Amino acid sequence: WIFGHPEVYILVLPAFAIISEVVPVFSRKPIFGYSAMVAATLAIGFISLGVWAHHLFTIGMTSYANAFFVASTAAIAVPTGIKIFNWVGTMWGGKIIFKVPMLFCIACLCQLLIAGLTGIMLSAAPFDWQLGNSYFVVAHFHYMIVSVIVFAVFAGTYYWYPKVTGRMMNETLGKWHFWMFLIGFHLTFDFMHIPGALGMPRRIYTYEPGRGWEIWNLIVSIGVIFQLVGILCWVVNSVWS
Repeated sequence: WIFGHPEVYILVLPAFAIISEVVPVFSRKPIFGYSAMVAATLAIGFISLGVWAHHLFTIGMTSYANAFFVASTAAIAVPTGIKIFNWVGTMWGGKIIFKVPMLFCIACLCQLLIAGLTGIMLSAAPFDWQLGNSYFVVAHFHYMIVSVIVFAVFAGTYYWYPKVTGRMMNETLGKWHFWMFLIGFHLTFDFMHIPGALGMPRRIYTYEPGRGWEIWNLIVSIGVIFQLVGILCWVVNSVWS
């Protein structure tokens, strides 16, 4: 985890950069609080080195170690919140154009907030003790990786595709991609938290019926179908354009 958790932030910082590039353009405003945003980025990079052991509360660390990693995990929410404030401040009062790249970025901001809130929940050692190695953690992890990083990459794809190829991507297909992927994502990863809270462990391929997990796993699986339809729209759009 010394590698694994800072690595998540290594992945998400380029996604933040994409959002910082797209939001001002489609808001018709310069980015709000640029210096604070740069400082927040540096703070995330620094604090991320000291949060990794919150995945290890269940191994029985000392109370002092637990307290340190509770504090550091909660602290990293502060610079992340500053960045959200910067992006919202950029959009505030701007002439927002709801093209596909901007739609993906707005979804990013909403989902980043939810991912951050579940991260704060898991930073509490007693709560994490109950949900460690459960599907709640899987849902939280994918809320950061998919809802922020993948959505931002799609925003960047639609934003830079015309600059790279000289051709515009189809806006209608792009919106089908956005809405299908958005609906599928939330069906899958919103509802994945619930079987985790009910005790469903990670790395499980089957389970006894009657534990209350069946309906939630069915909803999660249906969400994947929506996501695949969205990805198919993106592939067709990229090739056709």
